[in-house]
Amino acid sequence: MQNPVETERNGEVAILRLNRPNSLNAISRDLAKAAAEALIELDSDPEIKGIVLTGAGDRAFCAGVDLEEAKLIKVEDIEVWFGLICNVYKQILLTNKPIISALNGVATGGGFQIALVSDLRVAHHGVKLGQPEINAGIPSVMGSYWMSLHLPWSLNQELSMTGRMMDAEEAQRYGILNRVVAPEQVIETATEVALHLSNKMPTAWLRTKQRFREVALKGFDEAFRSGVLGQQAAFANGEPQAFINAFFAARNK
Repeated sequence: MQNPVETERNGEVAILRLNRPNSLNAISRDLAKAAAEALIELDSDPEIKGIVLTGAGDRAFCAGVDLEEAKLIKVEDIEVWFGLICNVYKQILLTNKPIISALNGVATGGGFQIALVSDLRVAHHGVKLGQPEINAGIPSVMGSYWMSLHLPWSLNQELSMTGRMMDAEEAQRYGILNRVVAPEQVIETATEVALHLSNKMPTAWLRTKQRFREVALKGFDEAFRSGVLGQQAAFANGEPQAFINAFFAARNK
């Protein structure tokens, strides 16, 4: 059985790779658990100074939640399921070492949110990213919360309510992407950024990151509760299931 995440050591930097390329590295239960566990392990490893988070293959960083799992979810199981996914975001914030998201392909929904909660973000020209959940019948609640830490209210509304995608250049203009480079330079650049941050004076680095963590987590529980209620309502009405069934029917034609 293929491991849902893989860890590669590149000197003092660990490359943590979401490893479901045939599913565009979508977040399954197993991937969510494995990613959170890997982050805890790497954060406690004295030989690792920084972490680069990326996706397997060259098509996707992470395409959000696994639709195969989502179409089978029961309303009464949504809180636990959504909690597993959101725990990945929380664990990224709780990691003291620098975490750089290296976007090697599309980043949507939960994948976009993984990038948003990382310390910095590197992508290549041609990457698409955004929060298209509303177009799949899923309320954009947690995503709109993370975007509120990066973007003005009106732009957050537009992206959350239309579900449109951004290209790398637009995302860089808004400050979401810190570096946009050639595809073959994404991992190398992200590694350099992780090392650069890891060489800051430790107390100053930790206290600075802790402050951003405090701000980000301040509204997390409220957003999570609202997200659970929103998804329970949507799934009870069958809207996400209808989209997912139509999606798979069109893909299998």
